[in-house]
Amino acid sequence: MKELIEQIAARLVDYPEQVSVTEVETENSIVLELRVAKSDLGKVIGKEGRIAKAMRVLLSAATSSHGQKKCTLEIIDD
Repeated sequence: MKELIEQIAARLVDYPEQVSVTEVETENSIVLELRVAKSDLGKVIGKEGRIAKAMRVLLSAATSSHGQKKCTLEIIDD
């Protein structure tokens, strides 16, 4: 799932080399923390959060079809 989010985000931004996804596993779920360059933050979130929501839907569909733990996406603003 980490690779899926990295690939999507890298294609959306101007600085794909600054895209990083950190996986934090808890007992019940996996949290993917997405970090991008400050100037690319809006591109990953999209108007009214549409792109971020679409990535979360894809992530949810991918994890539910494989029977894995629930995955959530957090976009980190450093």
